[in-house]
Amino acid sequence: MKINRKEFIEKTIRTGLAAGTAIVIGDTEELLALEKTFRQKGRYGLVALKGSLPDKMFARGIAAMGGMGRYVKPGQTVAVKPNIGWNAPPERGANTNPLLIRAIVQECLRAGAKKVYVFDHTCDVWKSCYRNSGIESIVKSSGGIMVPANSKGYYHEIKLPKGRSLTDAMVHEQVLESDVFINVPVLKHHSSTGLTIAMKNLMGVVWSRRWWHVKDLHQCIADFSTYRKPDLTVVDAYHVMKVNGPRGVSVSDVVTMKAQLISEDPVTADAAAAKLFGREPSGVRYIKLAHQMGVGTMNLSRPTIKRIKMRG
Repeated sequence: MKINRKEFIEKTIRTGLAAGTAIVIGDTEELLALEKTFRQKGRYGLVALKGSLPDKMFARGIAAMGGMGRYVKPGQTVAVKPNIGWNAPPERGANTNPLLIRAIVQECLRAGAKKVYVFDHTCDVWKSCYRNSGIESIVKSSGGIMVPANSKGYYHEIKLPKGRSLTDAMVHEQVLESDVFINVPVLKHHSSTGLTIAMKNLMGVVWSRRWWHVKDLHQCIADFSTYRKPDLTVVDAYHVMKVNGPRGVSVSDVVTMKAQLISEDPVTADAAAAKLFGREPSGVRYIKLAHQMGVGTMNLSRPTIKRIKMRG
């Protein structure tokens, strides 16, 4: 059976997407338009980037996902949750890289967001964390709003009907009230769970989290992930703390990977980040539990993966 040029190009793109390989885009407007159509349909389950600065990688990555306009509509409010838990500078890899947070805030505002809120329930003194992470100043200069999370008054009780160990939690009001929720963890070693990535980063949106360690930390992380799946998960793997996490001791604990992962599925994001770190996803118990509970998939053969290598 004969097919025309457009059908051939479309079949070629579809085949490449199904195989999880990068699509080589030609110079014709026709091919570019077809590739854009596939992106806008959300065919990429994961975009994996490597080789550049966090803000530049995010610009390429969010374009591959179809643009921030797929997630943020004009007039909406956005809650952005980085890891700002520790009083440490960016090169220590303890917190999310501020360049990435700047790029996300700016992209949200370009998409028409009314307000973009950034917060974390920190482990160290919150004012020091906000300031010394470099995130507070960069958010404010980009038009975003830093909000505190250090008082119980900011949190409200929710129920977790699908939870096994965790059946309720006190959640920060920005997660409850904002139209769009973007989770921006940093990939790093953790002494209790082996790794801390996207789903564990959500511990920073709840008030009472200390007893999670006593009850069953891995199960509680998976349970809470059944509540509200972030609209977008962006894993910062630029500076990756390989040992002594989550706080770290010095820059000697850190490897500069210059990588980033973007997905709508937090389980997929965590699974890919675990592989990047050198761990099997099934060996991180909360990833396996969340997969089994239907939060998302840790099977990296299922999502269509777009891999982008950058320089500079």
